[in-house]
Amino acid sequence: MKTPQEYAQSVRQLDRNLYVLGERVGDCTTHPMLRLSLNTLAQTYAMAQDPSVSEWFVRQGLDGQPINCFTSLHRSNQDLLNKVKALRRLGQETGTCFQRCVGWDALNTLHSTTHEMDQALGTHYHSCFLDYLRYVQNNDLVCNGAMTDVKGDRGLRPSQQADPDLYLHVVERRPDGIVVRGAKAHQTGAIFSHEIIVMPTLALRADEKDYAIAFAIPSDSKGLTHILGRQPSDTRKLEGGAMDLGNARYGTHEALVIYDDVFVPTERVFMDGEWQFSGTLVERFAGYHRQSYGGCKVGVGDVLIGAAALAAEHAGVANASHVKRKLNEMVHLNETLYACGLACSVAGQATPSGTYLVDLLLANVCKQNVTRLPYEIARLAEDLAGGLTVTMPSEKDLQNPQIGGWVDKYLKGVAEVPTSDRMRILRLIENFTLGTAAAAYRTESMHGAGSPEAQVIMIGRLSDLESKKAMARRLAGIESADTADNAP
Repeated sequence: MKTPQEYAQSVRQLDRNLYVLGERVGDCTTHPMLRLSLNTLAQTYAMAQDPSVSEWFVRQGLDGQPINCFTSLHRSNQDLLNKVKALRRLGQETGTCFQRCVGWDALNTLHSTTHEMDQALGTHYHSCFLDYLRYVQNNDLVCNGAMTDVKGDRGLRPSQQADPDLYLHVVERRPDGIVVRGAKAHQTGAIFSHEIIVMPTLALRADEKDYAIAFAIPSDSKGLTHILGRQPSDTRKLEGGAMDLGNARYGTHEALVIYDDVFVPTERVFMDGEWQFSGTLVERFAGYHRQSYGGCKVGVGDVLIGAAALAAEHAGVANASHVKRKLNEMVHLNETLYACGLACSVAGQATPSGTYLVDLLLANVCKQNVTRLPYEIARLAEDLAGGLTVTMPSEKDLQNPQIGGWVDKYLKGVAEVPTSDRMRILRLIENFTLGTAAAAYRTESMHGAGSPEAQVIMIGRLSDLESKKAMARRLAGIESADTADNAP
Protein backbone atom coordinates (compact mmCIF):
# COMPACT_ATOMS: atom_id res chain seq x y z
CA MET A 1 0.00 0.00 0.00
CA LYS A 2 1.19 3.50 -0.84
CA THR A 3 2.18 6.06 1.76
CA PRO A 4 0.67 9.56 1.43
CA GLN A 5 3.98 10.79 0.03
CA GLU A 6 4.13 8.00 -2.56
CA TYR A 7 0.56 8.79 -3.57
CA ALA A 8 1.35 12.50 -4.08
CA GLN A 9 4.37 11.59 -6.18
CA SER A 10 2.34 9.19 -8.30
CA VAL A 11 -0.26 11.81 -9.27
CA ARG A 12 2.48 14.37 -9.87
CA GLN A 13 3.73 12.13 -12.67
CA LEU A 14 0.39 12.12 -14.51
CA ASP A 15 0.34 14.26 -17.64
CA ARG A 16 -3.27 15.43 -17.65
CA ASN A 17 -4.78 18.27 -19.66
CA LEU A 18 -6.04 20.56 -16.88
CA TYR A 19 -7.55 24.05 -16.81
CA VAL A 20 -8.07 26.22 -13.71
CA LEU A 21 -9.81 29.61 -14.04
CA GLY A 22 -9.25 29.55 -17.78
CA GLU A 23 -5.54 28.83 -17.56
CA ARG A 24 -3.79 25.57 -18.41
CA VAL A 25 -2.03 24.10 -15.38
CA GLY A 26 1.01 21.83 -15.46
CA ASP A 27 1.69 20.40 -11.99
CA CYS A 28 -1.72 20.04 -10.35
CA THR A 29 -0.18 19.15 -6.98
CA THR A 30 1.24 22.64 -6.36
CA HIS A 31 -1.64 24.86 -7.45
CA PRO A 32 -3.05 26.74 -4.42
CA MET A 33 -6.67 26.03 -5.44
CA LEU A 34 -5.95 22.30 -5.47
CA ARG A 35 -3.42 21.62 -2.71
CA LEU A 36 -6.01 21.16 0.06
CA SER A 37 -7.85 18.62 -2.06
CA LEU A 38 -4.61 16.68 -2.50
CA ASN A 39 -4.13 16.73 1.28
CA THR A 40 -7.56 15.14 1.73
CA LEU A 41 -6.92 12.32 -0.70
CA ALA A 42 -3.50 11.73 0.85
CA GLN A 43 -5.28 11.28 4.17
CA THR A 44 -7.14 8.26 2.77
CA TYR A 45 -3.70 6.67 2.38
CA ALA A 46 -2.55 7.82 5.83
CA MET A 47 -5.53 6.16 7.52
CA ALA A 48 -4.59 2.81 5.97
CA GLN A 49 -1.16 3.16 7.60
CA ASP A 50 -2.68 3.71 11.07
CA PRO A 51 -2.92 0.42 13.06
CA SER A 52 -5.60 1.86 15.36
CA VAL A 53 -8.14 2.00 12.50
CA SER A 54 -6.84 -0.81 10.29
CA GLU A 55 -10.03 -2.80 10.95
CA TRP A 56 -11.89 -0.21 8.86
CA PHE A 57 -9.28 0.92 6.36
CA VAL A 58 -7.36 -2.26 5.45
CA ARG A 59 -8.88 -5.29 3.73
CA GLN A 60 -7.79 -8.33 1.78
CA GLY A 61 -7.32 -8.14 -1.98
CA LEU A 62 -8.20 -10.66 -4.67
CA ASP A 63 -4.77 -12.26 -4.29
CA GLY A 64 -4.85 -12.30 -0.48
CA GLN A 65 -2.67 -9.23 0.04
CA PRO A 66 -3.55 -6.32 2.38
CA ILE A 67 -5.10 -3.46 0.43
CA ASN A 68 -6.61 -0.05 1.06
CA CYS A 69 -10.34 -0.43 1.69
CA PHE A 70 -11.14 1.99 -1.15
CA THR A 71 -10.02 -0.65 -3.68
CA SER A 72 -11.86 -3.56 -2.02
CA LEU A 73 -15.02 -5.57 -2.56
CA HIS A 74 -17.68 -5.94 0.13
CA ARG A 75 -17.79 -9.63 1.05
CA SER A 76 -20.05 -9.47 4.10
CA ASN A 77 -22.45 -7.31 6.06
CA GLN A 78 -19.50 -6.46 8.32
CA ASP A 79 -17.65 -5.06 5.32
CA LEU A 80 -20.63 -2.83 4.55
CA LEU A 81 -20.72 -1.69 8.18
CA ASN A 82 -16.99 -1.02 8.23
CA LYS A 83 -17.37 1.10 5.12
CA VAL A 84 -19.81 3.43 6.88
CA LYS A 85 -17.58 3.58 9.96
CA ALA A 86 -14.50 4.35 7.87
CA LEU A 87 -16.29 7.13 6.01
CA ARG A 88 -17.47 8.72 9.24
CA ARG A 89 -13.95 8.62 10.64
CA LEU A 90 -12.53 10.27 7.53
CA GLY A 91 -15.21 12.94 7.66
CA GLN A 92 -14.22 13.67 11.25
CA GLU A 93 -10.56 13.81 10.26
CA THR A 94 -10.86 16.04 7.21
CA GLY A 95 -14.14 17.95 7.56
CA THR A 96 -14.79 17.64 3.85
CA CYS A 97 -15.47 15.19 1.02
CA PHE A 98 -12.50 12.83 0.61
CA GLN A 99 -13.28 12.03 -3.03
CA ARG A 100 -12.93 8.24 -3.14
CA CYS A 101 -16.41 6.87 -2.35
CA VAL A 102 -17.66 7.05 -5.93
CA GLY A 103 -14.80 4.96 -7.26
CA TRP A 104 -15.21 2.41 -4.45
CA ASP A 105 -18.93 2.16 -5.16
CA ALA A 106 -18.25 1.78 -8.89
CA LEU A 107 -15.88 -1.15 -8.33
CA ASN A 108 -18.44 -3.06 -6.26
CA THR A 109 -21.24 -2.26 -8.70
CA LEU A 110 -19.30 -3.48 -11.71
CA HIS A 111 -18.20 -6.68 -9.98
CA SER A 112 -21.74 -7.94 -9.49
CA THR A 113 -23.22 -6.45 -12.67
CA THR A 114 -20.59 -7.83 -15.05
CA HIS A 115 -20.95 -11.27 -13.42
CA GLU A 116 -24.70 -11.32 -13.99
CA MET A 117 -24.38 -9.85 -17.47
CA ASP A 118 -22.03 -12.63 -18.49
CA GLN A 119 -24.37 -15.27 -17.04
CA ALA A 120 -27.40 -13.89 -18.86
CA LEU A 121 -25.93 -12.78 -22.17
CA GLY A 122 -22.80 -14.88 -22.64
CA THR A 123 -20.48 -11.86 -22.59
CA HIS A 124 -16.97 -11.92 -21.11
CA TYR A 125 -16.81 -8.68 -19.16
CA HIS A 126 -16.35 -10.13 -15.68
CA SER A 127 -12.89 -11.59 -16.32
CA CYS A 128 -11.79 -8.27 -17.83
CA PHE A 129 -13.07 -6.49 -14.76
CA LEU A 130 -11.28 -8.86 -12.38
CA ASP A 131 -8.00 -8.24 -14.22
CA TYR A 132 -8.60 -4.52 -13.92
CA LEU A 133 -9.45 -4.77 -10.22
CA ARG A 134 -6.20 -6.66 -9.59
CA TYR A 135 -4.32 -3.86 -11.32
CA VAL A 136 -6.03 -1.25 -9.14
CA GLN A 137 -5.43 -3.20 -5.93
CA ASN A 138 -1.82 -4.14 -6.65
CA ASN A 139 -0.94 -0.52 -7.49
CA ASP A 140 -3.11 1.07 -4.75
CA LEU A 141 -4.81 3.47 -7.14
CA VAL A 142 -7.45 6.17 -6.68
CA CYS A 143 -10.43 5.54 -8.95
CA ASN A 144 -12.84 8.29 -9.91
CA GLY A 145 -16.37 7.07 -10.63
CA ALA A 146 -17.92 8.94 -13.55
CA MET A 147 -21.68 8.55 -13.88
CA THR A 148 -23.29 11.97 -14.31
CA ASP A 149 -23.73 13.13 -17.90
CA VAL A 150 -24.43 16.79 -18.61
CA LYS A 151 -27.85 15.72 -20.02
CA GLY A 152 -28.74 18.78 -22.12
CA ASP A 153 -32.52 19.06 -22.45
CA ARG A 154 -33.79 17.10 -19.45
CA GLY A 155 -37.12 16.54 -21.17
CA LEU A 156 -35.47 14.44 -23.89
CA ARG A 157 -33.91 10.97 -23.87
CA PRO A 158 -30.21 10.58 -24.78
CA SER A 159 -31.07 9.50 -28.32
CA GLN A 160 -33.41 12.49 -28.74
CA GLN A 161 -30.91 15.26 -27.92
CA ALA A 162 -30.12 17.80 -30.62
CA ASP A 163 -26.44 17.19 -29.80
CA PRO A 164 -25.71 13.47 -29.25
CA ASP A 165 -22.58 14.30 -27.25
CA LEU A 166 -24.62 15.58 -24.29
CA TYR A 167 -24.60 11.98 -23.10
CA LEU A 168 -21.31 10.09 -23.33
CA HIS A 169 -21.53 7.57 -26.16
CA VAL A 170 -19.58 5.33 -28.53
CA VAL A 171 -18.68 7.02 -31.81
CA GLU A 172 -16.53 4.24 -33.25
CA ARG A 173 -15.99 0.53 -32.64
CA ARG A 174 -12.62 -0.96 -33.58
CA PRO A 175 -11.27 -4.52 -33.36
CA ASP A 176 -9.13 -3.46 -30.39
CA GLY A 177 -11.58 -1.20 -28.57
CA ILE A 178 -14.04 1.69 -28.73
CA VAL A 179 -13.87 5.47 -29.18
CA VAL A 180 -16.11 7.62 -26.98
CA ARG A 181 -17.20 11.24 -26.94
CA GLY A 182 -19.08 13.39 -24.42
CA ALA A 183 -18.58 14.81 -20.93
CA LYS A 184 -19.09 13.89 -17.30
CA ALA A 185 -20.03 16.60 -14.78
CA HIS A 186 -19.55 17.01 -11.01
CA GLN A 187 -16.49 14.74 -11.02
CA THR A 188 -15.34 14.94 -7.42
CA GLY A 189 -11.64 14.12 -7.09
CA ALA A 190 -11.07 13.51 -10.81
CA ILE A 191 -7.95 15.66 -11.05
CA PHE A 192 -6.09 13.65 -8.39
CA SER A 193 -7.36 10.23 -9.48
CA HIS A 194 -5.20 7.69 -11.28
CA GLU A 195 -8.16 6.06 -13.03
CA ILE A 196 -11.63 7.04 -14.23
CA ILE A 197 -14.40 4.44 -14.22
CA VAL A 198 -17.23 5.46 -16.54
CA MET A 199 -20.80 4.20 -16.19
CA PRO A 200 -24.13 5.07 -17.85
CA THR A 201 -26.16 7.69 -16.05
CA LEU A 202 -29.64 6.16 -16.35
CA ALA A 203 -31.56 3.07 -17.43
CA LEU A 204 -31.43 2.92 -21.22
CA ARG A 205 -33.58 1.53 -24.03
CA ALA A 206 -32.82 -0.74 -26.98
CA ASP A 207 -32.37 2.24 -29.31
CA GLU A 208 -29.75 3.73 -26.97
CA LYS A 209 -27.09 1.01 -27.14
CA ASP A 210 -24.32 3.45 -27.94
CA TYR A 211 -24.91 5.12 -24.56
CA ALA A 212 -24.89 1.82 -22.63
CA ILE A 213 -21.17 1.78 -21.94
CA ALA A 214 -18.95 1.18 -18.92
CA PHE A 215 -15.17 1.25 -18.99
CA ALA A 216 -12.01 2.39 -17.19
CA ILE A 217 -9.19 4.60 -18.46
CA PRO A 218 -6.17 6.39 -16.98
CA SER A 219 -7.05 9.94 -15.95
CA ASP A 220 -4.40 11.38 -18.27
CA SER A 221 -5.62 9.51 -21.36
CA LYS A 222 -5.29 11.25 -24.71
CA GLY A 223 -8.44 13.24 -25.49
CA LEU A 224 -9.39 13.88 -21.82
CA THR A 225 -9.58 17.46 -20.55
CA HIS A 226 -10.24 18.38 -16.91
CA ILE A 227 -11.81 21.78 -16.17
CA LEU A 228 -11.86 22.70 -12.47
CA GLY A 229 -15.30 23.63 -11.13
CA ARG A 230 -15.88 26.76 -9.03
CA GLN A 231 -16.74 26.65 -5.33
CA PRO A 232 -17.96 29.46 -3.07
CA SER A 233 -15.04 31.62 -1.83
CA ASP A 234 -12.56 29.41 -3.72
CA THR A 235 -10.20 32.28 -4.62
CA ARG A 236 -9.46 32.81 -0.93
CA LYS A 237 -7.00 29.98 -1.50
CA LEU A 238 -5.00 32.37 -3.68
CA GLU A 239 -4.63 34.96 -0.90
CA GLY A 240 -1.92 33.15 1.02
CA GLY A 241 -3.63 33.05 4.43
CA ALA A 242 -5.14 30.21 6.44
CA MET A 243 -7.76 31.65 8.81
CA ASP A 244 -10.14 32.89 6.12
CA LEU A 245 -10.18 29.44 4.51
CA GLY A 246 -12.08 28.08 7.52
CA ASN A 247 -10.65 24.60 6.99
CA ALA A 248 -6.96 25.38 6.67
CA ARG A 249 -5.86 21.76 6.13
CA TYR A 250 -8.27 19.98 3.82
CA GLY A 251 -10.56 20.61 0.87
CA THR A 252 -12.11 18.99 -2.16
CA HIS A 253 -12.70 19.75 -5.81
CA GLU A 254 -15.02 18.97 -8.69
CA ALA A 255 -14.30 18.97 -12.40
CA LEU A 256 -16.05 18.91 -15.74
CA VAL A 257 -14.26 16.16 -17.70
CA ILE A 258 -14.40 16.27 -21.50
CA TYR A 259 -14.01 13.10 -23.58
CA ASP A 260 -12.94 14.21 -27.04
CA ASP A 261 -12.76 10.97 -29.04
CA VAL A 262 -11.05 8.96 -26.30
CA PHE A 263 -9.91 5.45 -27.17
CA VAL A 264 -10.70 2.63 -24.72
CA PRO A 265 -9.00 -0.76 -25.29
CA THR A 266 -11.23 -3.84 -25.29
CA GLU A 267 -9.81 -5.24 -22.05
CA ARG A 268 -10.97 -2.14 -20.20
CA VAL A 269 -14.55 -2.20 -21.52
CA PHE A 270 -17.11 -3.64 -19.06
CA MET A 271 -20.34 -2.86 -20.95
CA ASP A 272 -20.83 -2.02 -24.60
CA GLY A 273 -24.43 -1.93 -25.78
CA GLU A 274 -25.98 -4.23 -23.15
CA TRP A 275 -28.74 -1.74 -22.40
CA GLN A 276 -30.75 -4.40 -20.53
CA PHE A 277 -28.30 -4.14 -17.61
CA SER A 278 -27.91 -0.38 -17.57
CA GLY A 279 -30.77 -0.03 -15.11
CA THR A 280 -29.32 -2.70 -12.81
CA LEU A 281 -25.95 -0.98 -12.84
CA VAL A 282 -27.38 2.46 -12.10
CA GLU A 283 -29.68 1.15 -9.36
CA ARG A 284 -26.90 -0.71 -7.56
CA PHE A 285 -24.42 2.10 -7.84
CA ALA A 286 -26.99 4.54 -6.50
CA GLY A 287 -27.69 2.20 -3.58
CA TYR A 288 -24.03 1.91 -2.63
CA HIS A 289 -23.45 5.63 -2.97
CA ARG A 290 -26.58 6.56 -1.02
CA GLN A 291 -25.29 4.32 1.76
CA SER A 292 -21.98 6.23 1.67
CA TYR A 293 -23.69 9.45 2.73
CA GLY A 294 -24.69 7.80 6.01
CA GLY A 295 -20.99 7.85 6.89
CA CYS A 296 -19.17 10.73 5.23
CA LYS A 297 -21.76 13.45 5.86
CA VAL A 298 -22.12 12.27 9.46
CA GLY A 299 -18.39 12.68 10.06
CA VAL A 300 -18.46 16.20 8.64
CA GLY A 301 -21.56 16.86 10.76
CA ASP A 302 -19.60 15.84 13.85
CA VAL A 303 -17.06 18.57 13.11
CA LEU A 304 -19.75 21.18 12.46
CA ILE A 305 -21.50 20.31 15.73
CA GLY A 306 -18.21 20.68 17.55
CA ALA A 307 -17.58 24.05 15.90
CA ALA A 308 -21.07 25.28 16.86
CA ALA A 309 -20.48 24.22 20.47
CA LEU A 310 -17.16 26.07 20.53
CA ALA A 311 -18.74 29.18 19.02
CA ALA A 312 -21.29 29.17 21.83
CA GLU A 313 -18.54 28.75 24.43
CA HIS A 314 -16.50 31.60 22.90
CA ALA A 315 -19.55 33.84 23.07
CA GLY A 316 -20.22 32.93 26.70
CA VAL A 317 -23.61 31.31 26.12
CA ALA A 318 -22.74 27.59 26.33
CA ASN A 319 -24.87 27.05 29.44
CA ALA A 320 -28.02 28.63 28.03
CA SER A 321 -30.82 26.05 27.85
CA HIS A 322 -31.78 26.89 24.28
CA VAL A 323 -28.14 26.45 23.18
CA LYS A 324 -27.96 23.01 24.78
CA ARG A 325 -31.27 22.06 23.17
CA LYS A 326 -30.10 23.11 19.71
CA LEU A 327 -26.83 21.22 20.05
CA ASN A 328 -28.75 18.12 21.19
CA GLU A 329 -31.01 18.44 18.15
CA MET A 330 -27.97 18.63 15.86
CA VAL A 331 -26.62 15.44 17.42
CA HIS A 332 -30.01 13.73 17.08
CA LEU A 333 -30.24 14.60 13.39
CA ASN A 334 -26.66 13.54 12.70
CA GLU A 335 -27.04 10.18 14.46
CA THR A 336 -30.27 9.58 12.54
CA LEU A 337 -28.26 9.71 9.32
CA TYR A 338 -25.68 7.33 10.78
CA ALA A 339 -28.40 4.92 11.88
CA CYS A 340 -29.73 4.78 8.32
CA GLY A 341 -26.25 4.07 6.94
CA LEU A 342 -25.78 1.23 9.42
CA ALA A 343 -29.28 -0.16 8.86
CA CYS A 344 -28.97 -0.54 5.09
CA SER A 345 -25.61 -2.26 5.67
CA VAL A 346 -26.93 -4.76 8.22
CA ALA A 347 -29.86 -5.60 5.94
CA GLY A 348 -27.66 -6.04 2.86
CA GLN A 349 -27.47 -9.39 1.08
CA ALA A 350 -25.05 -11.26 -1.17
CA THR A 351 -25.35 -10.96 -4.94
CA PRO A 352 -24.65 -13.95 -7.22
CA SER A 353 -21.06 -12.71 -7.68
CA GLY A 354 -20.43 -12.92 -3.94
CA THR A 355 -20.24 -9.20 -3.28
CA TYR A 356 -22.73 -7.83 -0.78
CA LEU A 357 -25.27 -5.21 -1.82
CA VAL A 358 -26.94 -2.85 0.63
CA ASP A 359 -30.68 -2.99 1.22
CA LEU A 360 -31.78 -0.66 -1.55
CA LEU A 361 -34.94 0.62 0.14
CA LEU A 362 -33.09 1.58 3.32
CA ALA A 363 -30.20 3.07 1.32
CA ASN A 364 -32.66 5.33 -0.47
CA VAL A 365 -34.27 6.27 2.84
CA CYS A 366 -30.77 7.11 4.10
CA LYS A 367 -30.07 9.44 1.20
CA GLN A 368 -33.53 11.03 1.34
CA ASN A 369 -32.74 12.01 4.93
CA VAL A 370 -29.37 13.34 3.79
CA THR A 371 -31.12 15.70 1.38
CA ARG A 372 -32.80 17.34 4.41
CA LEU A 373 -31.07 16.88 7.76
CA PRO A 374 -27.64 18.43 7.00
CA TYR A 375 -29.48 21.60 5.98
CA GLU A 376 -31.14 21.76 9.39
CA ILE A 377 -27.84 21.00 11.13
CA ALA A 378 -26.24 23.83 9.14
CA ARG A 379 -29.14 26.18 9.99
CA LEU A 380 -28.75 25.46 13.69
CA ALA A 381 -24.98 26.02 13.44
CA GLU A 382 -25.56 29.41 11.82
CA ASP A 383 -28.11 30.20 14.53
CA LEU A 384 -25.62 29.42 17.30
CA ALA A 385 -22.67 31.13 15.61
CA GLY A 386 -24.38 34.45 14.93
CA GLY A 387 -23.93 37.04 12.23
CA LEU A 388 -20.16 37.38 12.57
CA THR A 389 -19.74 34.37 10.30
CA VAL A 390 -20.63 36.62 7.35
CA THR A 391 -19.61 40.13 8.52
CA MET A 392 -16.27 39.51 10.23
CA PRO A 393 -13.16 41.35 8.99
CA SER A 394 -10.43 39.35 7.31
CA GLU A 395 -7.32 37.67 8.61
CA LYS A 396 -5.24 40.44 7.01
CA ASP A 397 -7.23 43.06 8.92
CA LEU A 398 -6.44 41.26 12.17
CA GLN A 399 -2.74 41.23 11.25
CA ASN A 400 -2.62 44.89 10.13
CA PRO A 401 -0.61 46.96 12.64
CA GLN A 402 -2.89 49.99 12.23
CA ILE A 403 -6.28 48.32 12.68
CA GLY A 404 -5.55 44.83 14.00
CA GLY A 405 -5.75 45.97 17.61
CA TRP A 406 -9.29 47.20 17.08
CA VAL A 407 -10.33 43.94 15.41
CA ASP A 408 -8.84 42.00 18.31
CA LYS A 409 -10.47 44.27 20.91
CA TYR A 410 -13.97 44.48 19.47
CA LEU A 411 -14.38 40.87 18.31
CA LYS A 412 -13.39 39.51 21.70
CA GLY A 413 -15.75 37.04 23.33
CA VAL A 414 -15.01 35.42 26.69
CA ALA A 415 -11.79 36.71 28.20
CA GLU A 416 -9.86 33.44 28.25
CA VAL A 417 -10.28 32.70 24.51
CA PRO A 418 -8.00 34.57 22.06
CA THR A 419 -9.92 36.58 19.46
CA SER A 420 -8.03 34.77 16.73
CA ASP A 421 -9.35 31.40 17.98
CA ARG A 422 -12.89 32.73 17.98
CA MET A 423 -12.45 34.01 14.42
CA ARG A 424 -11.04 30.68 13.24
CA ILE A 425 -14.03 28.73 14.54
CA LEU A 426 -16.48 31.19 12.98
CA ARG A 427 -14.65 30.90 9.67
CA LEU A 428 -14.87 27.11 9.92
CA ILE A 429 -18.64 27.35 10.37
CA GLU A 430 -18.80 29.73 7.41
CA ASN A 431 -16.79 27.20 5.39
CA PHE A 432 -19.30 24.42 6.10
CA THR A 433 -22.46 26.47 5.60
CA LEU A 434 -21.58 29.04 2.93
CA GLY A 435 -17.98 28.53 1.80
CA THR A 436 -16.08 25.92 -0.17
CA ALA A 437 -17.12 23.00 2.08
CA ALA A 438 -20.79 23.88 1.52
CA ALA A 439 -20.41 22.45 -1.98
CA ALA A 440 -19.96 19.03 -0.39
CA TYR A 441 -21.93 19.34 2.84
CA ARG A 442 -25.02 21.10 1.51
CA THR A 443 -25.45 20.90 -2.27
CA GLU A 444 -23.82 17.50 -2.59
CA SER A 445 -26.11 16.27 0.20
CA MET A 446 -29.02 17.42 -1.94
CA HIS A 447 -27.96 16.20 -5.38
CA GLY A 448 -25.12 13.72 -4.89
CA ALA A 449 -26.01 10.10 -5.76
CA GLY A 450 -29.11 11.44 -7.48
CA SER A 451 -31.52 14.27 -6.75
CA PRO A 452 -34.14 13.94 -3.98
CA GLU A 453 -36.81 12.93 -6.49
CA ALA A 454 -34.66 9.98 -7.60
CA GLN A 455 -34.80 8.56 -4.08
CA VAL A 456 -38.54 9.23 -3.82
CA ILE A 457 -39.09 7.23 -7.01
CA MET A 458 -36.98 4.33 -5.72
CA ILE A 459 -38.70 4.34 -2.34
CA GLY A 460 -42.06 4.14 -4.09
CA ARG A 461 -40.84 1.34 -6.33
CA LEU A 462 -39.43 -0.72 -3.44
CA SER A 463 -42.02 -0.03 -0.75
CA ASP A 464 -44.44 -2.86 -1.70
CA LEU A 465 -47.67 -0.98 -1.05
CA GLU A 466 -49.78 -3.94 -2.10
CA SER A 467 -48.61 -6.07 0.82
CA LYS A 468 -49.28 -3.17 3.19
CA LYS A 469 -52.80 -2.79 1.81
CA ALA A 470 -53.36 -6.52 2.29
CA MET A 471 -52.35 -6.19 5.95
CA ALA A 472 -54.84 -3.37 6.43
CA ARG A 473 -57.66 -5.28 4.70
CA ARG A 474 -57.01 -8.33 6.86
CA LEU A 475 -57.16 -6.41 10.14
CA ALA A 476 -60.23 -4.44 9.02
CA GLY A 477 -62.07 -7.66 8.22
CA ILE A 478 -62.46 -6.87 4.53
CA GLU A 479 -61.03 -10.14 3.23
CA SER A 480 -63.15 -13.13 2.30
CA ALA A 481 -64.22 -15.53 5.04
CA ASP A 482 -62.11 -18.44 3.82
CA THR A 483 -58.88 -16.43 4.21
CA ALA A 484 -59.72 -14.76 7.51
CA ASP A 485 -57.85 -15.64 10.66
CA ASN A 486 -59.56 -18.05 13.00
CA ALA A 487 -58.71 -15.90 15.97
CA PRO A 488 -60.25 -16.97 19.34
